[in-house]
Amino acid sequence: MTETVFTYAAPGLKLGRGASREIGWDLAQLVATAGGETRRVLLVTDPGVAATGHPERVAEAVRVSGLEVVVFDGARVEPTDASLEQAVAFAREAGPFDAVVAVGGGSSIDTAKAVDLMLTNDGALMDYVNAPVGGGRAPARPLLPLVAVPTTTGTGAESTTICVLDVLALKVKTGISHPRLRPTLAVVDPDLTTTQPAMVTASSGMDILCHALESWTARWYADFDAKTPEQRVPYCGANPVADMWAEKALTLLAGAFRTAVRDGSDGAAREQMALAATFAGLGFGNAGVHVPHACAYPIAGRVRDYRPEGYPADEPIVPHGMAVVMTAPAAFALTFEASPERHLHAAALLGGADVEAGPDLLPAVLRGLMRDVGLPSGLAELGYGADDVDDLVGGALQQQRLLATAPVAVTADDLAEVFRASLEHW
Repeated sequence: MTETVFTYAAPGLKLGRGASREIGWDLAQLVATAGGETRRVLLVTDPGVAATGHPERVAEAVRVSGLEVVVFDGARVEPTDASLEQAVAFAREAGPFDAVVAVGGGSSIDTAKAVDLMLTNDGALMDYVNAPVGGGRAPARPLLPLVAVPTTTGTGAESTTICVLDVLALKVKTGISHPRLRPTLAVVDPDLTTTQPAMVTASSGMDILCHALESWTARWYADFDAKTPEQRVPYCGANPVADMWAEKALTLLAGAFRTAVRDGSDGAAREQMALAATFAGLGFGNAGVHVPHACAYPIAGRVRDYRPEGYPADEPIVPHGMAVVMTAPAAFALTFEASPERHLHAAALLGGADVEAGPDLLPAVLRGLMRDVGLPSGLAELGYGADDVDDLVGGALQQQRLLATAPVAVTADDLAEVFRASLEHW
């Protein structure tokens, strides 16, 4: 039998310019107590975001509501198992806490998710990492209330059930995925995103783009085998509700992306990007992502010496959104046959002409957008060559949770062709 049921879930949402100023009141409602004792909140951020002053302003808004705030500002951009364990150790030493707040990009939010998980559940971090890399264990107990305050427009981490990390010993990027990791409340304030450097806006925006495109083109939920209730996972495949969010995200992105990269102070463009990121997160957080994200994990995890402008320069990094979009043109050429009408409609939403409608249209639109916002010209510019393809394929094949959501069966040969076609885009 095939599936007849799909699921949908989302955090509470407060969105708009100035929304972060109300976070003290929001948290007070989440941790209210009749006993009168002072409640304690852990605020998680990273050094770069801390330097903007946003986390301290959020912390002060929380203190005004009578809550004690402890700040951890050591989150790592692109978290690793080591950096998450460091954050967990800090939280355990400084605790106990009644709630967790994340202020920053997806890295800070994912760090907060891991901390919240390990403050409330037994075992080691790797016990919860997705199989086959980790133990794939599900949390047995509920997490503390988590409020996510994004300062970048792209990851959608404020809406999702996923914590992404690099496992250093294996040189692979993977994740922890469970409904209990979904934030309790997402507070999306576009005013906090104006401090993003241009390359951060470009890379994060590509994450929005791929979230929307991958959920829109994902395997239809009714094409999966039927599941029993305990077998249901957050990524259930494309469905009517997720489709609505993906379409709207693509429309907003088409109108604002180039402007937001070119002029970070454009308030209207920033607000549209914040909406697009949130909408894409509400879509893919339920439908799922597939080939580009599966390929992105080894691209980021095996980085050698690439240091993009606008990111910490102390060590090599391929930002997540950049890693994802590098293979997106070739990936969507691969999946075109599964639903030509969806690929062509997505291209049209992004401004692509349909004069030569076919499998190359959406890839061409993506390459044009990548070039316009100043992204690298392909994997070769990131330091990869033809000799790395087999290793990258091996890393992508470990992401079976993601590849299962692809609308076509994906083989190792398919992935090799995707990587080879992504070495140079122009």
